[in-house]
Amino acid sequence: MAENSKDPRLVSRLVIGGIAGFVGTMTMTAAMRRLHQRLPAKERYPLTPREIVDSGAEQLGIPLSNETAKDVTTASHFLYGAAMGALVAALNPDPKKRTGAAAGVAVWVASYMGWIPALHTLEPATKHPARRNMLMVGVHLVWGASTAAAIRELRLARETILAEGPDKDAPREA
Repeated sequence: MAENSKDPRLVSRLVIGGIAGFVGTMTMTAAMRRLHQRLPAKERYPLTPREIVDSGAEQLGIPLSNETAKDVTTASHFLYGAAMGALVAALNPDPKKRTGAAAGVAVWVASYMGWIPALHTLEPATKHPARRNMLMVGVHLVWGASTAAAIRELRLARETILAEGPDKDAPREA
């Protein structure tokens, strides 16, 4: 079916983007797991999402067991991915994969060179090992491209399979 040329309203874009960002975070997380295994042993300590949770809990004086920290890390990582996906969709209701990948890098820069060091949660990325930075930039590219693809699929689904159809009581062809 042809794509509807009218962009969804902002609330719809936020919903679509949030779901897409969550999906993109799953793709990103799978890439993180695989690439983390390829790091040299001395650089195979927990990746940034866990470091952020551990640092934040320490700053707040909240002791977290390893299992609780894993849960908080998983939830916060996916919620942040969903929030950033909503932002991407709000700004661009039909991003291409390349645009999404660029958005992923923008999220990395804003986070790893911006708010994370500004809150004294972690040092800026320039103080982290180069291979770990390359891994994290790469998985943000994956997140952005996956999120953009998911935004597009969800928009198309809304215009086809989720769109208003014929009267439910109308006779159907057998």
